[in-house]
Amino acid sequence: MRFSRSATIEVEDLGRLTYAEATTRMEEVLAELAADPEAADRLLLAEFEPVLTLGRASTPADEAFAADLAIPIYKVARGGKATFHGPGQLVVYPIIRLLGEARDLHAYLGRLERALAATVADFGLLGATDSRNTGCWVNQRKIASIGVAVRRWVAYHGAALNVATDMSWFRRFDPCGLASATSDGTFSEIMTSMAIELGAPPDLTTVKATLAARFCEALQDDND
Repeated sequence: MRFSRSATIEVEDLGRLTYAEATTRMEEVLAELAADPEAADRLLLAEFEPVLTLGRASTPADEAFAADLAIPIYKVARGGKATFHGPGQLVVYPIIRLLGEARDLHAYLGRLERALAATVADFGLLGATDSRNTGCWVNQRKIASIGVAVRRWVAYHGAALNVATDMSWFRRFDPCGLASATSDGTFSEIMTSMAIELGAPPDLTTVKATLAARFCEALQDDND
């Protein structure tokens, strides 16, 4: 199944910016695709200043955790619960017009997971999925999170890959609803990064190029 019908998915690198700035650009592209059937599908890449986002499944407990972080907090339209974005993490927003058989959100999420697994594989890591939680996992720890939304059958929001992220942020709340504290008051390392798994941080520019290529491939692949 091919999810993007565009001949070429246009890749736009937003660089490092605030979440609010990236959201403005995402909304502009989303409106363009919703209004113009000839507009090309888009892939936005970004690295955010520290921010916490709360998805549609977030709970009052998530909001209570968030209040103690002293960073901007946004309630957003994507699925999922709370997650952190910050330097050293690459965010990818596929803004894709879903047509015909591609209006299958479960299959769409599977393609995003496939793209993330292919990306980390290019750096020698084995990415896996978890039937209970969307995303990409390496050595039973979550290396990438996914949360999407759909408006007028245009998919937006997307995924966040921890490349060389400061992982201490994830110990201060329950990322993606996964408990960070254990019963004895210590912390379980639920989340991980490419830097941790590889023993050294990979070049962010190289990861970004690989991530963009793998997402474009996954979304334009005709095979299931």
